[in-house]
Amino acid sequence: METAAFLLLIIGCSDDLNQCTELPAPAPFYAEAAECESVLPEEMRRHVQQFPQILAKCIGFNPALEEEGAEIAWHIDPNGDLIASVEPTSHRELKVARSAQ
Repeated sequence: METAAFLLLIIGCSDDLNQCTELPAPAPFYAEAAECESVLPEEMRRHVQQFPQILAKCIGFNPALEEEGAEIAWHIDPNGDLIASVEPTSHRELKVARSAQ
């Protein structure tokens, strides 16, 4: 799959990372990884008053998945790292899904 777009996934969590929620990003997609990564620190700071832990990641994906149907699958690994990807679905919309830890 060719990566031609990037999205910023921002997650706000409790101190123990057991309760997390997706937070709004400033733009739906970015054309370049550097553009996405440039806004990442400021966006994390923007939410720091609301959540004890903020995790964020720029995720590359093929923009054709948006039309074909895709979801953002994510989880937090035992080291506290955000693992995320954009996966094709049989549905015609972009969704956010969280797997069990």
